[in-house]
Amino acid sequence: MSHAPELITDAEHLARILAAVPRLPARRVALADGGWVGDVLGRALAADVCSGVDLPGFTNSAMDGYALRAGDAADGELPVVGDIPAGDTRELTCAPGEAWRIMTGAPVPSGTTTVVPVEQSDGGLERVRFTGEVEDGRHIRRRGEDVRIGDVLLRAGTIIAPQHVAVIASAGVDHIEVAPRPRVVVLSTGDELRPAGEALQHGQIHDSNGPMLAALVAAVGAELVEVAHVRDDAGEVARVLERAVATADAVITTGGVSAGAYDVVKAALIEAGEVTFDKVAMQPGKPQGFGLLGERGVPVFTLPGNPMSTLVSFWVFVAPALAHMSGRPAPVWRRGVVRGPGWTCPRGRAQYARVHAVRGADGELTIRANARQGSHHLGELGEANALARVPREARQVETGEMLDVLVLDGPIDAPLAGAYDENVADEKE
Repeated sequence: MSHAPELITDAEHLARILAAVPRLPARRVALADGGWVGDVLGRALAADVCSGVDLPGFTNSAMDGYALRAGDAADGELPVVGDIPAGDTRELTCAPGEAWRIMTGAPVPSGTTTVVPVEQSDGGLERVRFTGEVEDGRHIRRRGEDVRIGDVLLRAGTIIAPQHVAVIASAGVDHIEVAPRPRVVVLSTGDELRPAGEALQHGQIHDSNGPMLAALVAAVGAELVEVAHVRDDAGEVARVLERAVATADAVITTGGVSAGAYDVVKAALIEAGEVTFDKVAMQPGKPQGFGLLGERGVPVFTLPGNPMSTLVSFWVFVAPALAHMSGRPAPVWRRGVVRGPGWTCPRGRAQYARVHAVRGADGELTIRANARQGSHHLGELGEANALARVPREARQVETGEMLDVLVLDGPIDAPLAGAYDENVADEKE
């Protein structure tokens, strides 16, 4: 284990993490296997998907109607020489002076120059008369007009959604390469923690970090393997860590990494492997730890135990790392303007303020800060749907100032009624 005696910036800590976490190997999915759709939804493509066929694969009709040579319609009435349903595999020809009744998606006979919709005819079965002007080249889908063989249909990094399944299924490919979801174990530490709903004794609290981290892991597309509560016992922490590292691609711990006498996670990791504990110039979330454990070099993120510190640390450090491991896009920070009262900032540390973000009709993202910003404050968390990063050089945030904003989830197109304080408190980590 190593110690960093001085404060480092949040950007420096994130850079160390991203330089160390591995990209998980891609997984090949055979499309002929049953159930492949459910297996790939929500995963990132690890390689481009290129079409193995032309789309359409043959020239076909865009309408129910009649296939003919446009110039023949001037004769007034044409004989109908047959029907062409969708799926017809015959090689047919449209000779001069005749028409074929054709269905949408059916292959167009060679020699055809137009398809006339049935609505522009008398609907004749043996002979047909057209009721409007017949234009050349109408209602025919040409082979390859949408996609040519070899065209890139989906780029690597695309998160596969239901609409992409149609693209993949039509492409004529026999397999795709997808990035696996990182398998994550969450460990919350502390003798004072009790499961939700259990009666509390004096000095005990319900564990909110474990369930929150479990939800965050799922929200960023990773696979939750286990959520475990570990007592303040360095030996037990070491045993649980050893088990987690054997089964997971990443481990997240919360609590036990500060400078207290019972910070057992730090004590256990002294023996477990090369982990660096940093003091990061940010609020909340100052005490951070990161390292690679075991023969596979499994990333371990040790986050502080206060709920807001845990939340912020996950979005700032863990979420980008899991995205890198799985080939997914990292969380996107946008620019937003402060429209509520301004607030004071901690000296020398970047502040991640909980804010409510709203996108107006003009597309502008506006933010208002929660009244209380302490790392232990949960009461107003329901009003926050975003984080705003205030640079560490700032001493005061003013109305109208532009900040980097990370929208966490949910709609941002409607204002939220609520009280906002004139000054946001400068709380501890």
